[in-house]
Parts: sequence; structure tokens; C-alpha cells
Amino acid sequence: MKSELRSFGRSLIGDKAFYLKVLTLTLPIALQNGLVNVVGMLDNIMVGQLGTNEMSGVSISNNLLFILTMVIFGAVSAGGLFGAQYFGKGDHKGVANSFRSKIYLCLGALTIAIVIFVVFSKDLIGLYLNEEIGDAKDIAETLDYALKYLMIMLLGLPALCLSTIYASTMRECNETVTPMRSGFVAVIIDLVLNYIMIFGKFGFPKLGVEGAAIATVISRYADCALNILWTHRHKDKMIFANYIFASFKVPADLLSKIVSKGLPIMLNEFMWVISIALIAQSYAYRGLTVVAASNIQSTLSNIFNIFFIAFGSAVGIIIGQLLGAGHLDEAKKMARKCIFFSFASSFVFSLLMFSCAWAFPTIYNTEADVKALATKLIIAYAILMPIMAYAHASYFTLRAGGKTLITLLMDGIFSIFLVFPLAYCLSHCTSLDIIYVYTIVEMTNLVKSIIATFFLEKLNWAVKLVS
Repeated sequence: MKSELRSFGRSLIGDKAFYLKVLTLTLPIALQNGLVNVVGMLDNIMVGQLGTNEMSGVSISNNLLFILTMVIFGAVSAGGLFGAQYFGKGDHKGVANSFRSKIYLCLGALTIAIVIFVVFSKDLIGLYLNEEIGDAKDIAETLDYALKYLMIMLLGLPALCLSTIYASTMRECNETVTPMRSGFVAVIIDLVLNYIMIFGKFGFPKLGVEGAAIATVISRYADCALNILWTHRHKDKMIFANYIFASFKVPADLLSKIVSKGLPIMLNEFMWVISIALIAQSYAYRGLTVVAASNIQSTLSNIFNIFFIAFGSAVGIIIGQLLGAGHLDEAKKMARKCIFFSFASSFVFSLLMFSCAWAFPTIYNTEADVKALATKLIIAYAILMPIMAYAHASYFTLRAGGKTLITLLMDGIFSIFLVFPLAYCLSHCTSLDIIYVYTIVEMTNLVKSIIATFFLEKLNWAVKLVS
């Protein structure tokens, strides 16, 4: 029995080379995401100084934009699934083909999204505003702020797409530092311009929420330009860049594979993020106090979940490269260690977030009841973080092996057909305090983790996708 336990423990804990490889990929991604989220937090705090209606309007628009961001992420991931395996195999032309597929998929998603946002923006924002509970004046102001912010932010979407495509492909080729540096420059630009434009410093007019949007758009184009310039100036390292524009075609057989494996990823990201928006709308039914408190909680949680979010991306790259090189057994062993490391390390960030629960909401210029509710939501999220980390790493492991229909089932379909109805019923049909509603809804991640464990143990998920 003891020998079995020791053997099981060794299968979960890696050696020095394992942690060096994992952290080399994870830390630059985490640092970039962390810096983006820290600046996002500071931006959020600056907007929060303007008032609750301004903060709620920006929060609602960002919820809608997050839907498109995740669809773009899904489109990029569809090509990236093959890009990592092609790089592991040493096929740089294959990496270039996967790069081109990302461009075409993102272009289609972007065109559809812009049309929807321009035509239906007021109706979409209105879903978050409950006229039966909120004050009519506050609701009208929140709608106006949300519309102004959203329309400006649409201008930055092309840069977001290109930057995501270049950064993701660089990471698939083990270059994680450059996207981090580009992101660092961009967020500093964003932070400085936000301060100047929101509050009207150094002779600039005071633009409020519109200034926040303009600053973000400018920073996205800076990030995009830096990633593109570095890639094409370092073709000796980014060998795929030599072949990107040699042709505008994607081989038919590869395109067929990307569509068959990639569409479930895109559909999953779309369904998942729609469920997140619908769940947020269900919470918003309880009033603008909940909208504002949720915004404060999500701002802080975005800081503390950066490691397990980045770790998921690193897992996909590591496992994908091993599978592309044909090392299937090694990929399985690596996956188990990666998932355990993500789960165990998340306890540290959980404790750190818990310790900030009482102090962080006091930074905001908002009502006492908003701050009190935000504290409770932060505590609930911190307690549940390890479960989320386990589910996240498991999801990316299954996806790296091409089990995209399985990940669609355990993530997108699960969220929209089980988690959202649960949130809706608890918010609309019960008198439960919103903190209990939130906790019950987030506990569904435990069910997702159990499903993921079942598939990892029972399925032959480690598959080489590239010939």
C-alpha cells in the first residue's frame, strides 16, 4: 500500500527539469496577464472614482466585449491546436499555415461581431439593467455611459485580433518573453493615457469613460505593432514568418482538420462566454448594487487567477508539442504532473486573495452596501479557486489532444444548459441572498472537475493530430 502511494505521489510531482520547463512558459504569460489585469484594475478604480453609474456602464460593456474576446481566443486556439504540434514536429511551414487559418477565422468572427454590436448594442446593454429595481435616472445614465464606451472600444478590435494571433503563434514556438514585453509597453501606455484622459490632466479635456476607452484602443494598437515588428525582424527565430505571406492559401486537408477540430473550440468559447454573460445578467436582476459589487470582485479575481489561467495555456503548448513529436506516453505523464501543480499552487493565490477581501473594496468611491457585498463575493471566489484551477488545467489537457467535442460538452454545453439555468432560477425564483446564489453557482466547477477526471482516466486523449 505504501509503495503504491509513493508511486502515485511520484506520478504527480515532477523533477527540476519539469518545473523549469513549465515555469519558463508559464511565468512570462502570467506576468503579461498579471500586468494587464493590474492596469485593468487601476483603470477600473479610476473609472470607479467617477461614480457608480460610470463604473457599472463600463462593466456592462466589458461583459459584452468579453464575449467577442473569447470568440477570438477560440478562433486563434483552433489554429493553435495544430501550430503547437507542427512546431513540436519541426514543420515551420505547417506553423505558417496554422497562422493563416487564425487570420481567416478571426476575420469572420470580427465581421459578424461588429455588425451585431453596432445594430443591437442598446438592446444588449439593456439586458443588464432591471428597470423594476433600479432608479430610472441611474439606469438611463448607465446605459449612456455603456454605449459611449462600447462604440469607441470597437475601433480597437482589429488590433486585438492581430496581436492575439501573433502572440499566440510566438508562444507555440516557445517565444513567450516578447509578447510579455509588448504587453508591458502597451499597459503602461494604457495606464498613463487613462489617467490623463479620464481626469483631464496636463491640459487634456476631462473625457471620463470615453477617455478610458480611447486609451485602451491606443494601447492595443501599440501592442499589435510591437508584436508584428519583432516577429518579422527575427525570422531566424520565428522561422514560420518566412512563409506567412508566401501564399494566402491554407491546404485543404489541413483546413478540413482545423474546421473539424476547431469549430467545437470556437463554439465552446462562444457558448461559455454567453453563459457567463447570461449568468452576470441573472445576478444583475438583483439590482445595480450587485452589478457594481461583481465588477469589484471580478477586478480582483482577475489579478489572482492569472497563474492558473496562464498555466492552462502553457499546458496546451507543452502537451501539444509532445504529441506533435510523437511522445504520447510522455505527454500523458506530463499532463498529470501539470494538472496537480496547477491545483496545488492555486492555494497560495487563494490565500492571498482572501487576505485582500476586506481592504480592496474600500478603494472604490461607491456605497457601503456595494463594498460589503464585494467583500463577500471575493471571499467566496477565493475559497473556490483551487477547484477552478483543476478544471482549467484538465480542460486544456484534453483540448491539446484534440478532444474538442469532449471539452465542448464539459465546458460550453455544461455552462449554458446547466450553470446558467441554475443561476437564473436562483436569482429570479428564490429569495436567497445573492452571496448564496453566487456560491452555489460557482460550486458547479466541482462537477466539471469530476467530469474532466473521468474523461482523462477513461479516454485515450493523447493523439498526434499532424501527419
